[in-house]
Amino acid sequence: MLSDRQRLILSAIVDDYIRSAEPVGSRSISKREDVSFSPATIRNEMSDLEDMGFLEQPHTSAGRIPSHKGYRYYVDHLVDLARMNNMESRELKRFFTAQIQQTEKVMQQVAVILSNITNYTSIALGPEMFHTTLKHLQLVPISDDAAVVIIVTNTGQVENRMVSIPKDVPVSEIERFVNFFNAKLTGVPLLRMKSKLYNEIGDELSRHVAGYEELIRLVEGVLDENKEEKLYTSGMTHMLAQPEFKDVEKVKSLLELFDESRTLVRLLSSQREGIQVQIGAENNVEAIHNCSLITATYSLNGMHIGTIGILGPTRMEYAKVINLLQYLSDDISDILSRWYK
Repeated sequence: MLSDRQRLILSAIVDDYIRSAEPVGSRSISKREDVSFSPATIRNEMSDLEDMGFLEQPHTSAGRIPSHKGYRYYVDHLVDLARMNNMESRELKRFFTAQIQQTEKVMQQVAVILSNITNYTSIALGPEMFHTTLKHLQLVPISDDAAVVIIVTNTGQVENRMVSIPKDVPVSEIERFVNFFNAKLTGVPLLRMKSKLYNEIGDELSRHVAGYEELIRLVEGVLDENKEEKLYTSGMTHMLAQPEFKDVEKVKSLLELFDESRTLVRLLSSQREGIQVQIGAENNVEAIHNCSLITATYSLNGMHIGTIGILGPTRMEYAKVINLLQYLSDDISDILSRWYK
């Protein structure tokens, strides 16, 4: 446990280092209005904090910088969530009140807004199903009790699955169901398919197709498997402008990471729900061991379907980024629930 004085000094060092990117000395801390201790007292506490692993002393500098352990303690116990300024709030409000009708554009814009406001690199992950639509459905019987469900999309993707045919549903009803399905749902985004099946055409199906509920369940199985994810990024140059990344090798590993999008997709798709903060080596991707990654998940009708994140140096404005991601994830969830209800 840290004393109140140690907590205040650690918080001051993290705040000053985030702002200046320069090692922080005892004299500069003593000049802060919220600090009433002498430079000598502060130096002693800084030495103790270094011994405990919360601070590091680079080279021969008299100042200290936070360690990854220090950042972790700051995020878990000391961070004071910042309110967005008026300009940032207006930009976000303007975005979410705009008449944007394609979710792909929404996620692209989210990535741009995040990087512009934070001056870090943004990553947004959403299901490919957002902009993939149905071209046609086939349900091909291959025996008395088995069939193959085939879904072809506008992107040329073909999904198929072997299913068991309900014994009380004749082939003529299967054909009727497929014809009705294609007539009503061609061109509909796959993400809206279930909602339209049950809420918009379910009653009509019940009047025209015997055993329609069991046939819908067969199609659902294929839809549930078709959830590929798409990655959007913005602001890589912001990261490269940070003083921490003047090292060519650090820059090279980051560029290679962003060229290998599958690694980023796996990284974001493995994040737990809610706000998550991973500092330095807490990230399981070596290329970002000198970075911090903050992520937030968003949902559709209570189901987690995507992740937005900020990648920056460990000297990151944690309070601002956490607050921004919480705001955006909540609004993305709300807007998606309105569009895909």
